[in-house]
Amino acid sequence: MKVFLFTGVTVLAMIATLIVTVPLQVAAQAQVARIELHAISSTTLTDQQFLTGVGEGQPVILAGELRIPQPGTSRLPAVILVHGSGGIGSNVDLWSQELNGIGIATLILDSFTARRIVSTVNDQTQLGRLAMIVDSYRALELVAKHPRIDATRIALMGFSRGGQAVLYASLKRFQRMHGPSDAAFAAYVPFYAPCNTSFVDDTDVVDRAIRLFHGTADNYAPVSPCRSYVAKLRAAGKDVQLTEYAGAHHAFDVPMLKTPLTLSQAPTTRNCLLEESPVGQIINSRTKQPFRYEDPCVERGPTVVYDAQATGEAVKAVKEFVSTTFKLK
Repeated sequence: MKVFLFTGVTVLAMIATLIVTVPLQVAAQAQVARIELHAISSTTLTDQQFLTGVGEGQPVILAGELRIPQPGTSRLPAVILVHGSGGIGSNVDLWSQELNGIGIATLILDSFTARRIVSTVNDQTQLGRLAMIVDSYRALELVAKHPRIDATRIALMGFSRGGQAVLYASLKRFQRMHGPSDAAFAAYVPFYAPCNTSFVDDTDVVDRAIRLFHGTADNYAPVSPCRSYVAKLRAAGKDVQLTEYAGAHHAFDVPMLKTPLTLSQAPTTRNCLLEESPVGQIINSRTKQPFRYEDPCVERGPTVVYDAQATGEAVKAVKEFVSTTFKLK
């Protein structure tokens, strides 16, 4: 296979005008019949713009890699995969392979490259926390119109920052303001998502299944706020479940992290409680002042590490969940 290198601008120009079919020798477990690169028109909103219903900010053309696991013309279910603060990592690729292996198409969404962001690990201010929700809705709009995708069977799955986007993409309020009018996600699967921000009407989520996965030893985005939020959602009669893996840390599904890694410069809001008050403004619940990453509650130095057992159990659980949700044979 020949490999060509292009500048970021050139790539964006290319994918904005065409869909590329990439031939490859596929590993048996992936079973990919076709890969397409798609241009996804999105917009970059600040959190305040997002929360106050501003529809368009700085336009951006994102890239999405659609992997179709089977040849033919039949319509397949799909999962849109939303990466975390480090960009598209090896775990996203592995999850795509696992899902492709059971006949589910995947769209790997890249929210960073077109915005000239490599990583937000050490500087989360480069992109609003809610911007990737808009990206997810725009990706849904595109995928739902694809001739090989069943628009009624599209799930959203994400990790860390991306998991947060997945979790809160389920809010009816956010969907009314930013989601497509003619498409909806069939399910939501957040992995180790930060759950420590309370939004206005955040128990009013769509009537679709939400399945969270988290490690009990996570000191980046601790599981405790997710327990509280899930309890509130269940009290409101929503179909939501939190699966916890004892001793698992943040990024427990990233095989490259076999040795614990301390992210010495990465900020974590693990000791912060945040809320939307008034509408459109995220404040520190303790100080009642607008939240900033310079707040005393913000710390640095969380740990990330792979957990083979947790990953294996999560893979099994997710496959069973999507198989049931999508009514796979």
